[in-house]
Amino acid sequence: MSEKNQHWGSTLDDFLHEEGIAEAAKAAAVIRVITWQIAEEMRQQGITKTQMAERMQTSRAQVDRILKAKGNVTIETLQRAAALVGRELRLELV
Repeated sequence: MSEKNQHWGSTLDDFLHEEGIAEAAKAAAVIRVITWQIAEEMRQQGITKTQMAERMQTSRAQVDRILKAKGNVTIETLQRAAALVGRELRLELV
């Protein structure tokens, strides 16, 4: 049963590397996970987007963009948001 299925193509990782977008896709996925975690903390603590915007001294629309990971969300912005919900953003080289 070691025959390969002729209908199966390459893996997603292979495809992303072939297209030259693997690193960008990985970065986008990491940002999406972090923003999801911040949104979950907000939900658990009962913090609204309006309240978060006030804490961040920004607009509610900007909080929406951050939480949807739209545009260029900076590490500094993610660190600030994480701190405001009592969490810490950690980055490391592996």
